[in-house]
Amino acid sequence: MKLRTVREGEFAGKRVVMRVDYNVSLGRGLKIVDDTRIKHTLPTIKFLLERGAKQIVLMSHLGRPGGKKIERLSLRPVGRHLEELLGRKVEFVNDIVATSPKAPARGPWRDDQPQSASAGPLAGRPGTILLLENLRFWPGEKANDPEFAKRLAEWGEVYVNDAFGVSHRKHASVVGVPRLLPSFAGLSLNREVETILKAVNQPKRPLCVIIGGAKVSDKIGLLFKLIELADEILIGGGMANTFLVAEGYEMQESVVEMEAVKTARELLRKAEDRGVMIHLPSDVVVGNLKTGKHNGSVLVNQIPKGMQALDIGPKTQVEFGKVIAKAGTIVWNGPMGVFEEDSFRSGTDFIYYSLTGNTEAFVVVGGGDTLAAISKKEHLERIDHVSTGGGAMLELIEKGTLPGIEYLVEES
Repeated sequence: MKLRTVREGEFAGKRVVMRVDYNVSLGRGLKIVDDTRIKHTLPTIKFLLERGAKQIVLMSHLGRPGGKKIERLSLRPVGRHLEELLGRKVEFVNDIVATSPKAPARGPWRDDQPQSASAGPLAGRPGTILLLENLRFWPGEKANDPEFAKRLAEWGEVYVNDAFGVSHRKHASVVGVPRLLPSFAGLSLNREVETILKAVNQPKRPLCVIIGGAKVSDKIGLLFKLIELADEILIGGGMANTFLVAEGYEMQESVVEMEAVKTARELLRKAEDRGVMIHLPSDVVVGNLKTGKHNGSVLVNQIPKGMQALDIGPKTQVEFGKVIAKAGTIVWNGPMGVFEEDSFRSGTDFIYYSLTGNTEAFVVVGGGDTLAAISKKEHLERIDHVSTGGGAMLELIEKGTLPGIEYLVEES
C-alpha cells in the first residue's frame, strides 16, 4: 500500500483543511499533560507553510462530549499550547457551523473575546493557521453526517489527514471530508502506516507480539490475524484470564469474559495447528481491588479465594523475557496488569525494559494505556516507533487498511 502524501501535493495559495489528533490529556488548570500527539503534527504543518499554503485549518476532537458543548473539553488550551510550539499565532474558531469560512477578515481576536458568527477567520493573510473547536460538540461528526462533512469541507480546498489515531473511525472529518476534496496523507500518518505494516508483513524474524489489556472480545479478529503473522504471542493483562479459564484454571474473582472462553480455546487450537507459540502467565500477582489487598505472587493454579489476578508474576516475567530477548521484531500493545496501582505495575515495567534491552530487534509500541505506562521512562529512544494510535494500530494490523486512509491510497 502506498499513500498519496503531502509531498506530492500542490498547496501554494490554497486553503488546507487538516485532520489532526489533539485528543490529549488535560490536567489541573486545563494544562496539557502530554503533548506528544500535538508535536507529531508539527512537521506536516511546517511543510504546508513552506509549500506556500494560504491557510491551514486544523480540526480535531477532544474527549467524549456526546454531541454537546462542554467547556472543559474545549480545544482553546490546545490552541494556546500549539502557538507556543509553533512560535506563531493560531486563530481559534469557536462555532464552526455558524461561522462562515468565507466571511471577510475583521482582525484577530483572543480567547477572552467573544467571537461573533459574522466575524469569520483571518482568511486573507498567507500562512494563517486556524484551529476549529472540538468537532464532537456537534453530533454530525460521529454520525458521519454528509451535511456536517460538507460544512467542514468548506473550510478548505485541499484535505490532509495527519490523525492516525482516529483513522479507524468512520466520522465526518475522517471519511466524509476526503470524499469531497483532493486528499493527502500527512507525514506522521504516512510514517505510521508504512512502519506498522512493514513490521508485521515484512518482519525480521522471529516476530513477537505482546498483547495485554482487559478484553479478549475487543481483539478477537486481531488475534486470529496474529496467528497467521507472528511466531510468538505473549498474552498478559486481564485478557490472559479468559485464556487461562479456557485451559481449565480457576481464576477466582479475576475478571473473565466467560462468553469469550470458547473463542479463546479455538484460538489456542489454531495457534497449535500453525506452530505459533501462545505464551500465557504461569504465575500472577494477586490482590483485591475492592478491598485494597495485595497478596504477592502465586502460580495460576493456586489463586486464593476472593483474590484477583492483577499482574504477571516474576516466573512469567522470566519466561516472557527469554522470548523477547530472541525476537527480531517486537510489537507491543496493552499493559500486563493494573499498572495504575504501584503494586501491580511490575509486569508492565518488565516488558518495557526487556524490549528496550533487545537492541537488535525492531520495536513498535502503541496504545493509550501502554503509552501512559511508559511515557516517563528512560531509554524511550530505543523504541523504533511509538504509535499515536492504539485502536488504529490494531485495526491496521488486522485488516491491512483503515477507513480514514482508503481515500489516500495511490492509484496504481
